[in-house]
Amino acid sequence: MKKFFFALTFLISLQYVHAQSANATWGDEFKMKKGSTDLSVIYADKTGVFVREEHLALKGYFVVAATTRESASLIKLDKSFQQEYKSDFNKELKGKEFEDYFFLQNKLYLLARDYNKKERKLSLFAAEINKSDGKLSDEWKEITSWEKDEKRNDLSFTVSYNSDSTKMIVVSSEEGKEKNNYEVKQFDSKMNSAAKTVRLSNEFDPKTFQLEDVIYTVNGNIVMVGRKYEFAEGKKKKTKNLEFLGYNMRIYNNAGTLIKDVNTEIQGKWLINTKVAQIPSKDIVLAAFYSNTKRGKEINGMLVQRIDPATGNVLSTSQKELNTAMISVVDEVDDDDDDESKKERKEREKLEKIQKEEDGFSKYMRFRNFIYSEDKGIVILAEKYHYYTYTTTQYSSGGSMGGVGRTSTQTYGVHECGDIMMSKMDAAGNLTWLHVLPKNQKEVILLGSSSSSGSGISFSGGRSYFENSFNFPFYAGLGSISVPGKNSISILFNDNPKNDKVLQLGQKIKPVTKFGKSDCFIVNLDAATGTYKRSTLFSNKDQPTAMVRLGVPIGKEFYLIGKDDKVLAKTKIAVGKVTFK
Repeated sequence: MKKFFFALTFLISLQYVHAQSANATWGDEFKMKKGSTDLSVIYADKTGVFVREEHLALKGYFVVAATTRESASLIKLDKSFQQEYKSDFNKELKGKEFEDYFFLQNKLYLLARDYNKKERKLSLFAAEINKSDGKLSDEWKEITSWEKDEKRNDLSFTVSYNSDSTKMIVVSSEEGKEKNNYEVKQFDSKMNSAAKTVRLSNEFDPKTFQLEDVIYTVNGNIVMVGRKYEFAEGKKKKTKNLEFLGYNMRIYNNAGTLIKDVNTEIQGKWLINTKVAQIPSKDIVLAAFYSNTKRGKEINGMLVQRIDPATGNVLSTSQKELNTAMISVVDEVDDDDDDESKKERKEREKLEKIQKEEDGFSKYMRFRNFIYSEDKGIVILAEKYHYYTYTTTQYSSGGSMGGVGRTSTQTYGVHECGDIMMSKMDAAGNLTWLHVLPKNQKEVILLGSSSSSGSGISFSGGRSYFENSFNFPFYAGLGSISVPGKNSISILFNDNPKNDKVLQLGQKIKPVTKFGKSDCFIVNLDAATGTYKRSTLFSNKDQPTAMVRLGVPIGKEFYLIGKDDKVLAKTKIAVGKVTFK
């Protein structure tokens, strides 16, 4: 289940900050309790908000040490964010490992797992929680289990929803075999099996294939998207020598029979990255950026396919070359003065030069969201994103007495979140407008440290489907919401306050690294015309820094958490909510 950061607090006074089309409401600060790691919203309804607080719980004692396990408390807040109850379930979880909280058709379940070493059996359990008082209303029920074929193999699973959120889907895999086999199971609101287990297999070597996404469609078909790799020619078959080859997308029916092997290749082009999603009650959308050269350093075009979720047939394919000459000019209408200033003229001339050069876009551009417009077009949001790590090493001598020196290393992860690309493909597959809004965010996170020498941390090029990683970055990136009934999209992000007038390429931008001194901006984008306006929503100086990328859109509201980590003090938290008019 995808995690979203949120927070719990006692709200007494509220402060209001107004934007042109939205109100941001923030509550008072509070300090996170010692031992808490994350706070995340898992559900919201007319009675309030359900929050999970993650922490480490005691698992058992040994002669020389104690062991801990991951656990999480359930917190219920009313509409005013006042706490109604908090339940930790540590007693009920004895002998089991916490997995998640899961809402299904207005019912709330506690999920837990247990592994029997003797039988090499992994089991998944569920128990219903009474939402009114936060107590278990039922006994534990083993809903499914898996057994290893070999002791050295690893069992992995993930829990999610089907396309209309009426069923719980559990996708599992036993890794370590010559080929990866997958199982897809479906459960109803009573945690009973709702269909036969679907077993899927592929011919790819697990060393050169990485499952990236699984989509369970409304009609029961299963879409699997994976990344294919190959070992670099002339080099040893080691992970570090893997090179990205392309994407594999297959559609299976509910019996596990292959319906369609969707061709995502483009003759003479090389895909850089892709995203597949099913818009509720709509087609499956596949979008991919491609380069004209292998290992290309820039994006030269975009492929967008609409796919029938029932048959797997490609309904339409749009392949469009992309370059800076296609950038639409933003028409600013705020100024009553028609005279062009010297600064505005320089910015216009710089944009014209960028357009004339017809360059490609950064290879680090990543898809963020697909949004259907009222005229059956697709608005595509993308963002420049690059992640890398580095390690610093420091040596301290043993002193004048001849002691042994110590070497300490620290590994940092760097998240660079840059320009926002906004574009639209109409129903006929035409690119109707394309905008690029400059942005330069850099967030550095300490990943770990040690007192002995060592190497940095390496990451693969794509996210594994079964990967359970942290929600970094916290403050960089963007959030977006399409308000129901409105043909508009709102994009939120933290930026340097001096960039308040920046709307398009050619304008000078200031980088933001100290997010506590940043402002949160909102861009209101018209899905039909592509015109947009930028406004300051609030300042992060007034409350703990907003983690916009991890915000939760619910109806006409966008929930935020503000979080400030202090080295010598407890972490401060505040709740925010953006309400759209």
